[in-house]
Amino acid sequence: MASPTVANACSVSEPTTLRHDADIESSTSAASTVDIEHVPVNDDPRQWSPARKTTTLCIVSLATMVSALASNIQNPSNSAIEVDLHATSSQISWTLSAFLIIQGNFPLIWSAASEIKGRKPVYLVASALFVVGSVALALSNTIEVMIGMRALQAAGSCAAMAISAATLADIYDTHERGSTMGIFFAAPLLGPALGPILGGSLSQALGWRACFYFLLVCSAVVFLSFLILFKDTYRRERSLTYCSALRRLLASKERVRSTNVSTIAGNESNKDQTPVKDVEKQLQPPDVPDNISAVTSAPGLDDVKLSFKDINPFPPYFRILSRKNNVLILIANGLIFGFSYSLSYTCSLTLADRYNYDAFNTGLVLLCLGIGSIAGSVIGGRWSDRVLAKMMEANGGKCYAEMRLESSKLAMLWAPLSVIGYAWACEKHANIAVICVMLVLIGFTSIWMYTCTLAYLVDANPGRSCSAVAANSSFRGSMAFVSIMVAVPLQNALGDGGLYSAWAGILVVTELLVILVLRKGESWRKESEEHEFTC
Repeated sequence: MASPTVANACSVSEPTTLRHDADIESSTSAASTVDIEHVPVNDDPRQWSPARKTTTLCIVSLATMVSALASNIQNPSNSAIEVDLHATSSQISWTLSAFLIIQGNFPLIWSAASEIKGRKPVYLVASALFVVGSVALALSNTIEVMIGMRALQAAGSCAAMAISAATLADIYDTHERGSTMGIFFAAPLLGPALGPILGGSLSQALGWRACFYFLLVCSAVVFLSFLILFKDTYRRERSLTYCSALRRLLASKERVRSTNVSTIAGNESNKDQTPVKDVEKQLQPPDVPDNISAVTSAPGLDDVKLSFKDINPFPPYFRILSRKNNVLILIANGLIFGFSYSLSYTCSLTLADRYNYDAFNTGLVLLCLGIGSIAGSVIGGRWSDRVLAKMMEANGGKCYAEMRLESSKLAMLWAPLSVIGYAWACEKHANIAVICVMLVLIGFTSIWMYTCTLAYLVDANPGRSCSAVAANSSFRGSMAFVSIMVAVPLQNALGDGGLYSAWAGILVVTELLVILVLRKGESWRKESEEHEFTC
């Protein structure tokens, strides 16, 4: 099949051949490059019909929404769980903390596996774990079992969060990703927004176990959707991880061949040399040309087997972290998510202590944060594509990944101001309507920025988009874990006014990191590529 048109796509070059011992490519010439995202493949996902693409988008969005819903649906039931299972408040906190830390970091495993075996097998295995975890939680009789099963549930649910963005990168070209990412990311924002309301309603009507039975039904629907309706978007020719695994296999065959030929040559030293040459021809592995599509279509490709070395998540993870532009954006995204989790956690406490709201009314107020986040995700994504198109037109139809970040500047002024407004509205016990407005503005502006930076990570790491998104998940999960652990002590010590004034300052630093990448990111990426070429 012919290669798709790439005139409107940002092309971030990657080298064309692969190192034996790392998840990168090497090249004898920096000029010899190929756009790995547009290597010709059979049944190119970017050429699928709009209906097939929309179906894929809906399935992965549903999976991420259910995954995000699982993170906080139990919160309104915590007091009932504590009484029923004779647990302490510290043990209840660990059910949330264990979920967040596993959900944040286990995607490194899923992303590495999906780059070898494809997206669909990973989705199915992970969804099955989600189902098992939900069943065990609904039937658990001790808090220790519940903590362990929350960890299992997190491990199963996080695959959707880890590789869905990479799935969308498989089927949508660069100039389409802002809008697509905006629509897609609205789903995992809707989950946390609805979680407290659903959890509170189910718990009050049917008991706390009903929350996990509800997740069981949802996870079963997700599993069946992936099994029946989902068509794998993964194409190994466009994966640097797979190409690296193939290179290691061929290099191993080459070493075996050399050893065998040397042994035969020694034994046949006093004989005619023609048999040796014949044997050498028989043992010769397929040549690996200086072109990725040729490498991945070489004989023996299907013999590449998943091994522990291939699914080791750390080489691709460290490869992402080796680029300064990635690190700064990952820190910025982690801080945004840490702030978001701290806000939703402490806001529920403020509403309960100072406004005497029950779980259901608290959920209704927090829904304002979700509504603002969804609007910011969808509108910000569309604005991102619009700004990118204008910048490409002004640049003669060419673009680079950092252009994506330009659209985030519109929200930067308003995000810290809305956080300060929320801080002192809570501190002065203002009318609840003021707090609702501030929550909408906070969700709108913060997620506007996040949508742009997430799309940038995908654009700036062609061939490694799955690893980049998994690294992002690790950063945001770790930041969320830390922010929840320190949120209440800081709230008690500083009050809402002091705590969220400090968070406003942190968001200013976050915005400066994004601007720095906007200005310096292109040169940093080129330096990293040159370094990889020479390694």
